[in-house]
Amino acid sequence: MMNTTTKVLLTASLLAVAACSKKKPEELPPPPAQNTVPSTPEPTGPVSGAAVPGSRADFLAQVGSDTIHFDTDKYDINAEASGVLTRQAGWLKANPNVRATIEGHCDERGTREYNLALGDRRANSVKNYLVNAGVSAAQLATISYGKERPVATGSDEGAWAQNRRAVTVVPE
Repeated sequence: MMNTTTKVLLTASLLAVAACSKKKPEELPPPPAQNTVPSTPEPTGPVSGAAVPGSRADFLAQVGSDTIHFDTDKYDINAEASGVLTRQAGWLKANPNVRATIEGHCDERGTREYNLALGDRRANSVKNYLVNAGVSAAQLATISYGKERPVATGSDEGAWAQNRRAVTVVPE
């Protein structure tokens, strides 16, 4: 037989569980009203899908890439990077009101301080290339993220090679 304390605890538990249960709504809310405004058709032809001039999408469409890569512990511009940067310079000169930020990045090896300094040299190397190609220095800013923002995870040469980079960021 149950003692009084057990009965009180059992009753309190049952009441607590019953109080927590939700009641079904007596009546469901009405469904949303149908939109009677005719939709505007999407544009077709050459305008459809075209990037807005001076936008990030336009930059990527015209230039092809916002990123160049570097060899280990290097910040010099190689022949492949030179081609990308020449296209970037052409676009930036054609869009003189657009400001770009050049980000310098490194792989995970090395100290934080070393990689921040190397990332800074990489970003400034790109900036100097673009300025020498005729881009106004006032259009360009640099920042180093060192190893803090990798694009590839992993501790192998493939991941490290992807993370040793400079990215020219044009706002949306």
